Amino acid sequence: MIGAMTVQQRAAGRQDADAIAAVFGAARRSAMAYLPDLHTAEEDCAHFAGVVAAGGTTVAVHDRRVVAFITLGEARVEGLYVDPPHWHRGLGTMLLCHAQAVCPGGLDLWVFQRNAVAIAFYEHHGFRIAELTDGDNEEREPDARMVWPSV
Repeated sequence: MIGAMTVQQRAAGRQDADAIAAVFGAARRSAMAYLPDLHTAEEDCAHFAGVVAAGGTTVAVHDRRVVAFITLGEARVEGLYVDPPHWHRGLGTMLLCHAQAVCPGGLDLWVFQRNAVAIAFYEHHGFRIAELTDGDNEEREPDARMVWPSV
């Protein structure tokens, strides 16, 4: 339970891919409106079907609905997204703590430099900026690689 919410955390299944894509799209539109729309909703669904099939994705479920997810690669947070109506309820913290427990030797992740809220969130959880880029990514947006534990 997180606050007044009953939340189940579990491994993502094939049936979750469309819901994960929807959370991804809603979170990016709300928090990162400056990013270009590079893919259609259908392309996002196909992408996340592959991500889920590869393993490493954990979802947070409230009222039988996926409301957040985290995808882990080898010692990397590939994505952490929370559905905007569920922001500031501890879901991101719950999923990130799960990732830190799964990868106690350390993690890294990429975050857009303009996403100050996300950077502050990760810093609060012990990450630090290790590298800055000028936007050598699909979105052509400067980003930062953050690492944990910060040494």
